[in-house]
Amino acid sequence: MGERLEALMRIVVGVVTGIILGVWKMLIGVFWVINFIWTLISGKRIKELAELSEIWNTQMYVFLRYMNFVSNERPMPFRKMTKSFSKFK
Repeated sequence: MGERLEALMRIVVGVVTGIILGVWKMLIGVFWVINFIWTLISGKRIKELAELSEIWNTQMYVFLRYMNFVSNERPMPFRKMTKSFSKFK
């Protein structure tokens, strides 16, 4: 695909993926509050909620790299979702 067509495609990708990540971001905020309160009460975090947040972080990173022309690797839902780039588990 030519660079001009790829640049125009970023508009479509930006709108679709931006909406998905925006809604997901609201859920991450709710998850953060739940995990924070749960950690204060029980002394242990909810690992699954933290992992969901990590997946969102990774998807946002891939999205921003694509939208800033750093990479031509399209973000989800236009390709398979990358779970995590983090080396720390």
